[in-house]
Amino acid sequence: MLNNLQIANGIAVALEEKKGEEITVLDISQVSSFSDYFIICNGTSDRMLKSLSDTVIETSKRNFSVNGRLEGRPENGWVLVDLGDIIVHLFSPDQRDYYQLEELWSTAKVVLKLK
Repeated sequence: MLNNLQIANGIAVALEEKKGEEITVLDISQVSSFSDYFIICNGTSDRMLKSLSDTVIETSKRNFSVNGRLEGRPENGWVLVDLGDIIVHLFSPDQRDYYQLEELWSTAKVVLKLK
């Protein structure tokens, strides 16, 4: 059985294959009680954010038997996919710059960074 880090990395690779940009996996387990990992990724359009969120849902279910729950809308520039111990944040570049999650969670360990 795969651990949460392996699942998070697998999802990050799937996002990269779908042309997601600036992918970062943060280990927040030492600074948060509600989740172990954040995956943060940019999509360049509403359509791309939708495609990326579909990829996360499909990959997590097919490859890891994990069901995800979507929150947010691509046209708002931020879609969150809640996988329980892994939370995926899909942003437009503007929204990512605005919310600066990496700054907010700066005490978390960066475990993977993909351009």
